[in-house]
Amino acid sequence: MRVNLHDYSGHPFQAQLSRYLAGHGHEVVHTYCAQYVTGHGRLTRAAGDPRGLEFEGLRAGVDLVKYSPWRRARFELGYARSWQRFLAARGPFDLVVACNVPLLSLDRMRAHFGRTGQRWALWHQDIYSMGMAAEVRRILPRPLAGLARRVLERAEAMQVASADAVVAIEQAFAAKYREWGLDVAPYVEPNWAPLEDITPRPRDNGWARTHGLPTAPVRLLYAGTLGRKHNPALLLGVLDRCRERGADAHLTVVSEGVGADDLRGLAAGRPDVRILGYQPASQFPDVLGSADVVLTLLEPDAARYSVPSKVLSYLCAGRTVVGLMPVGNPAAADVLAAGGHVCAPTGYGAAEAGDWIAAHAAVPRAFADRGRRARRLAEERFAIEAIGRRFEQVFAAAAGYGSPAPAAAAG
Repeated sequence: MRVNLHDYSGHPFQAQLSRYLAGHGHEVVHTYCAQYVTGHGRLTRAAGDPRGLEFEGLRAGVDLVKYSPWRRARFELGYARSWQRFLAARGPFDLVVACNVPLLSLDRMRAHFGRTGQRWALWHQDIYSMGMAAEVRRILPRPLAGLARRVLERAEAMQVASADAVVAIEQAFAAKYREWGLDVAPYVEPNWAPLEDITPRPRDNGWARTHGLPTAPVRLLYAGTLGRKHNPALLLGVLDRCRERGADAHLTVVSEGVGADDLRGLAAGRPDVRILGYQPASQFPDVLGSADVVLTLLEPDAARYSVPSKVLSYLCAGRTVVGLMPVGNPAAADVLAAGGHVCAPTGYGAAEAGDWIAAHAAVPRAFADRGRRARRLAEERFAIEAIGRRFEQVFAAAAGYGSPAPAAAAG
């Protein structure tokens, strides 16, 4: 097959899947949004990569302004035009895979795929219409906001209905499809993280020394997006509670954007808080390895149809994980299975998390033992050979080759 795997966000495990497919004889052009600022995977060819693999970043003709609704809409429409120009220049493809693509961009692409007869698969990572509806409620009167929500949900439902295959990251997506009146049985494949790219590293590593991380304190780390789905003030709540309970603690945050800026203002130059921008993918294992405890956040409104993939990277890194998130989210189950702790994303939850961390900081090797448990869990679940074979079957069926793909993955 000749495949355009388009992961707008440029995340690590999607790039790993492209490498797997190319290594098994397929020609893969992996595209992503070069203007989207986040923690990226390995998005350039490296020594040992298969011959049939390419990476290319795409750009819209305008700037990305994430939290300005009108400028964001203009960007998304321009981005769709850029992707269409790429397909016209580099096609034909047996299959296009759309992953993490913003709603308006994908709505234009859905129409484009219909006009051109291009087969495509939706790798559904998030229910975007829910997040956009929440943004609309902030700026429009209730009747207009309700109308906008219905329009957005209808657009996303049409995307699901028109795809030649749908891969969902959890079974709850199927219930949402039924709510939309769709008879679509998605293939369910939970997200993962690349084991060979994110390996356990010593706490005292080159990255930690370069950035002057203090040696003695309990090192807390948050690495990833801080957006509308997250309350960055909770990170300071965890840190403060640790210190109240007698644990010498230090917080490092690796992020960029409005959430990181808000946190920088809240921290007000505190010496026990360090906020850094996103780090190169090659340094990411050392970033995670520098921590004793890694933190994740997820607000209740986002928890039904959003699963923080940073937890999966934390497991690969072999670190103790503490999540401030609703306990029903699939990522919470991963945190608990790895011996970590989950509490509500509230001020009370932040205090509970700080209590838990401080108590375990007093027990020799408590964090190291939980870190090894986390890595074992990742090794049991994230083997790319098994995951890649399942995706290969789904993609082949969507492209019109081979037998129909199964409706769901086996756990």
